[in-house]
Amino acid sequence: ANRIYCNPKGGVDWRGFSIQYLFFRQALEKLDIEPQIFYAGKFKSATEPFRAEQMTEPNRVQSSVFLNDIYNRFLVQVAAARNTDTATLHRCANDLLIQSADDAIKYKLVDAAEYDDVVKAEIKRLTGTDSSEKINFVPAAKYAKSVNYKDDRGSDKIALIYAQGDMVDGKGEKGEIGGDTYRWLIRKASMDKDIKAIVVRVNSGGGSAMASENIWRELAVTKKKKPVIISFGDYAASGGYYMSCGADSIFSQPSTLTGSIGVFSIVFNMKKFFGDKLGLTFDGVKTAAHADMATSVNPMNEAEKRFMQSGVDSTYQTFLARVSEGRRIRTALVDSIAQGRVWTGLRAINLGLVDKLGGLQDAVNCAAGMAKLKEYRIKEYPEPMGWWEKLFGGYKNTAKLQAAKEEMGEQGFQLYTSMKKLQQLAAGRQARLPFDMNLDF
Repeated sequence: ANRIYCNPKGGVDWRGFSIQYLFFRQALEKLDIEPQIFYAGKFKSATEPFRAEQMTEPNRVQSSVFLNDIYNRFLVQVAAARNTDTATLHRCANDLLIQSADDAIKYKLVDAAEYDDVVKAEIKRLTGTDSSEKINFVPAAKYAKSVNYKDDRGSDKIALIYAQGDMVDGKGEKGEIGGDTYRWLIRKASMDKDIKAIVVRVNSGGGSAMASENIWRELAVTKKKKPVIISFGDYAASGGYYMSCGADSIFSQPSTLTGSIGVFSIVFNMKKFFGDKLGLTFDGVKTAAHADMATSVNPMNEAEKRFMQSGVDSTYQTFLARVSEGRRIRTALVDSIAQGRVWTGLRAINLGLVDKLGGLQDAVNCAAGMAKLKEYRIKEYPEPMGWWEKLFGGYKNTAKLQAAKEEMGEQGFQLYTSMKKLQQLAAGRQARLPFDMNLDF
């Protein structure tokens, strides 16, 4: 910004970045719940919360590398904008030097310490607004509506598909990437003759390997008809990368978390928990020796464990093949940079996992260029909801989640959401980031 103000009695939180992982192993042992874990990739840390009590060394290495990549870029950008140096900024965080507004001014993080009325008087002066008049502030939502990627001219269109959230089988819910839903969205855009190119904005840590495969397939078929461009948001990893790897071109931001090419599956053996803790027992009949395999009420034998691991390994090899084909990289090389490892976009471009650094607008411009369009309209998918759907469609879930958050508090609600995701982990082979990875800025 041109100017940054801080309340005279306020301050600037300047402590650096951190990541916290939540580990369930001891809790599961106390509950007599055995996580039967199968994974491919030594960096595939999504299973760590169930098989370890702290970070493994490979995960510590990859987490340190990508977090420091993000932090270093942050320091460089701030130093350039605030006319200071990265060493000073890092020392401010390391030695907790920013405790007050005066400290923030001293180290050039803000320009001045002023109250709200003084700042508004300055805005009036800059905009030529009379001191007795009210400032015509524009809400962010209204401002966003006025921004177009391109003037809406001509009949040709570029489809802009937003794929955000966990990848799940079936239709999925709001905030999820349902394999069936997105397969049909892509097909709908593919069959529309007025749509000349497709841009997919991916913001996902992955999820269901089957959903990833199905969306990858639909994009591969569509790519034969019209250009397919991918734009990565905050993160596009595991299944999010799987579905994207075959596109004509992939754009990423320098700090985007991407890669995590790996697979895992977890089956919880809860026989002792049900029996010893709850007094519940199970019995039944079956037509074949392994008909009840991978249920939570019986432990798997060695043959069944080998079967599960074989399935995970097979999915991992398919994942490697998809990346090798889409990125034109030898499979052995893909395997060396895969293993479930998470990379920043800046490193991913040097590894060949993405093509260019840039944002969504850059991806749209690329799509227009590949389709040889000078004038076009943007067609967004999923199509924006009407006011009635917005009012009543999401009200129930929003109210329920808000009530739960207020009742349990921030930490309790975080644990609640983590436990909810345990259900997804037992839903077949997964290609996803560590499911409870919070970057704390």
